[in-house]
Amino acid sequence: MNFPFYIARRYLFSKKSTHAINIISGISVVGVAVATMALVVTLSVFNGFHDLVASLLTSFDPQLKVIPVEGKAAPADDPVLTSIRSLPQVEVATETVEDMALAVYGERQAMVIVKGVQDNFDSLTHITEILVGDGTFELHVADLSYGIPGIRLAEMLGTGITYSGPIKIYAPRREGQLNVADPTDGFTEGEVFSPGVLFNVKQAKYDKNYILTDIGMARSLFDRQGMVSALELRLRPGSDFDAVKAEMTRLAAGRYRVLDRFEQQEDTFKIMKVEKLIAYIFLTFILIVACFNIIGSLSMLIIDKRDDVVTLRNLGATDRQIRSIFLFEGRMISAMGATAGIIIGLLLCWLQQTYGLVGLGRSSGSFVVDAYPVSVHPADIILIFITVIVVGFLSVWYPVRYFAKRIV
Repeated sequence: MNFPFYIARRYLFSKKSTHAINIISGISVVGVAVATMALVVTLSVFNGFHDLVASLLTSFDPQLKVIPVEGKAAPADDPVLTSIRSLPQVEVATETVEDMALAVYGERQAMVIVKGVQDNFDSLTHITEILVGDGTFELHVADLSYGIPGIRLAEMLGTGITYSGPIKIYAPRREGQLNVADPTDGFTEGEVFSPGVLFNVKQAKYDKNYILTDIGMARSLFDRQGMVSALELRLRPGSDFDAVKAEMTRLAAGRYRVLDRFEQQEDTFKIMKVEKLIAYIFLTFILIVACFNIIGSLSMLIIDKRDDVVTLRNLGATDRQIRSIFLFEGRMISAMGATAGIIIGLLLCWLQQTYGLVGLGRSSGSFVVDAYPVSVHPADIILIFITVIVVGFLSVWYPVRYFAKRIV
């Protein structure tokens, strides 16, 4: 057995001549364990919100989205897009046309994003799972175009789930000069009627701004005949997602960007990652403060074992071995605290996942979930354990060398 480790283990669990050393050692383990537990729980809560937002966006966002690098639209018959949609792994492909417009209903109006899609949009996404109302997912009938607004947009316009008259939509003309005498001549007007449903993504970005309609109506409104804003895709089950995306990127040849669901919401998820990183940094500083208890414990232990050090030297122990004894002592305190903290943190996460012990306070019932969501990622647990061990090891290295020189 490693000699320094053996002695350090005896020192850690044996009774000291000064009872306060045992108490401080116990406090050191508890301090490291609490900081570790806080890291596990906090990062798992951030993961929970991340996974929750991702699950909500999948109801509206496609699995893959191909958009032009330059400009707002591209020709629908572009050979590059044809090659991408012809890949054998592609199960559903939908052309979309999307742009800003003004929606008017009665005396109310709002700036909206009109998204024109094809009839197979319900096969591309889970849109039918988030519809509210007695109607069905329909985009047009005969020459009439339907409009499905987000639930908060419907509230702003005062349409209700089923609106009796049409919503008028105005978009500025892309070409020509504005007639000052008749400003309305500078806009293209369209109308959409109610199919008896609204959609509720439970994300303000969509529910407050978007209105779904037939792609033909959107092309006419924005004067983009034969053009697409994006090609949205869903792959066949069992397809190698990363390999297919890489192949699509190769086919795009720099003219188009191929975005997965996370890249489509890059700003949202980037903010969440930054918040998680900041939380990790702050809690690591708290962990560093907790490790000062280890320094105090080791300092008192070194003083308490002064006579033992002399005995060990007389028995042939080298200065390096003696320093290693106290280094192992500090490392074992860090390892015990890290292990205990991770176990307690995982237990708290399981209790929160199972029973939702910590709710969202007075806001409970106003959100998608009533309690804080939790998701434990193994990579985070490994990162936390490594962080605690590294911080603990570094915090004891200099004090041990300093005090050991004084008694060795």
